[in-house]
Amino acid sequence: MAQKKPPRKSIDREIRMLHGALVDLVGIINQPQRDAEMVKEAGIELDSTLFSLLIGIDRLGPVGVMELADRTGRDYTTVSRQVSKLQAQELIVRRPSSADARVNEALITDKGREMVSEIDTARNRVVTAMLTDWSDEDVQRLALLLRRLADSALVWAR
Repeated sequence: MAQKKPPRKSIDREIRMLHGALVDLVGIINQPQRDAEMVKEAGIELDSTLFSLLIGIDRLGPVGVMELADRTGRDYTTVSRQVSKLQAQELIVRRPSSADARVNEALITDKGREMVSEIDTARNRVVTAMLTDWSDEDVQRLALLLRRLADSALVWAR
C-alpha cells in the first residue's frame, strides 16, 4: 500500500508574496524605458521597441510570429511588422517552418547573435550591480528556483 504524503502546511502567505514579487518584476521588465536603458547600456543601435522581440527570437528560435506575439502579449500584426524590421536590419531571417509550411519562423542571424551578446554583457553588468550585496549562494539559489518555477509554469500552461 502506497504511503500518503503528509498534508502540506498552508503556504498562502508565501504564494501571495511570490505573486506580488512577480507582478513587480514583470511590471518593471515591461516598462519601455527599461528596454531603452538596456539598449543604451549595451551601446547598440536598435529601436527599443524591437528589443524584446530580438531577445525572444534568440532564446526561443526558431519561433513562429504567432507564438512570439502570444509570449510578448502583443498583437500578431504588430509583431509581424516589427519582425520585418528586424529582418530588414539582417538581425533575423524568416523561413517556412519545417513542421508546418503555412507558418513562418524567425531565426536569429550571426549579426543578431552578436547584438544579443552585447545585450547579455550589459544585462550582466546591471544585474550584478543589483545583486552586489547578495552572497554567491543566494544568487545561485535564486537562479535555480526561478528556473524551476518557470519550468513548472510552462508545464501548467500547456
